[in-house]
Amino acid sequence: MSHGNRFLFRNGVVLPGADTPSVAAFLEAHPGAYTTTRTHNNGSEILFWERHLHRLSDSFKLLLRDNPKLVFRKPENLSARFRELSNRKMMWDSVIRCLVNDSMTKVMPFVVKERKFGEELAITTLLSGNTENLIHLQGGFDEERISEALDVYLHVGGYVPPVFGVKENAARLAVVGRGRDFANAKYSDWVRLRKPLEKLRPPSVTELLLSNDGERILEGCLTNFFVVCLKEEHGDGNTVEPNELQSLRCIEVQTAPVSDGVLPGVLRQVIKDICLKIGIPFREVAPSWSKHELWTEAFVTNGLRILQHVETIQAPNAWNSVESKTWKEITWDEKRFEDGPGRITSMLQEEVLQKVGVEAFPVTSFDERRPIM
Repeated sequence: MSHGNRFLFRNGVVLPGADTPSVAAFLEAHPGAYTTTRTHNNGSEILFWERHLHRLSDSFKLLLRDNPKLVFRKPENLSARFRELSNRKMMWDSVIRCLVNDSMTKVMPFVVKERKFGEELAITTLLSGNTENLIHLQGGFDEERISEALDVYLHVGGYVPPVFGVKENAARLAVVGRGRDFANAKYSDWVRLRKPLEKLRPPSVTELLLSNDGERILEGCLTNFFVVCLKEEHGDGNTVEPNELQSLRCIEVQTAPVSDGVLPGVLRQVIKDICLKIGIPFREVAPSWSKHELWTEAFVTNGLRILQHVETIQAPNAWNSVESKTWKEITWDEKRFEDGPGRITSMLQEEVLQKVGVEAFPVTSFDERRPIM
């Protein structure tokens, strides 16, 4: 693709400019609810597209109701009547689905032709409010009128997925700062809000983890976080017999519950569904750093990486005033895992890829000659 292998569209029309911004710069410049996914199988399928559409719609409705400044540049121009419409779930789902799929139908045939062979496409969809259009609307707010108050942005760029299990592609994590506000919705302003955490990023760390107290780990800035943990009655990894470690009865997969203030990620739900289906013990509880000796594996998930095994996790040995420091001023404790993904992580990766096949959304469905249902 041109412009640094990236394109930016608004309502299906490419935005002119010498350089297309990075996805982070684009999100920082536009308010709204967003979701990010990618193609799979040499650009022929989109990962979990229906799930991403649902999450985008849910995020927008929550923000419109509770914090409209995160989706509209001038929220003071919103009428109370318009905000009340956030409770009309079916209407919003229909409007958003139609707008997004209409944009995708205009965009995807074009970007697929521009795609380099061997690359996938990273697709970020941002739903932003347009108050300039909204204030000119008269009368009732039916679906057609509401759609005029929304803009759909699509940021599309080439993406080469990391190979699962390769040591060089392992995640290296550091626990650095507090959890996000309005975590049950995915919104673009988070890109700006997370910037101060960067001064706490040690060298070689690939993802920053969030915690409100330094003990209970919530999620990553860009990922959901999971550990495979020995149940306490079985002791630590040094006291459990090797054959016991092969038994599912002595371990559980842990991740923080949405109620703790974590993003309800698409892959987070996929992992939960898989564990419940195939019998891997799963518990929604924030992993406790003080019990990290019980952790035998860890991994992170998001729409681009899918599932990535963790090599190391660093955490400050004192949490007080950590956000006022730099990484050099912190004394770090470290949890290191065995090289390569563990047995449960590998099992879940295989199951996720099978689910990808079942829920694959063909890119060819976005064809102006074929209506999207």
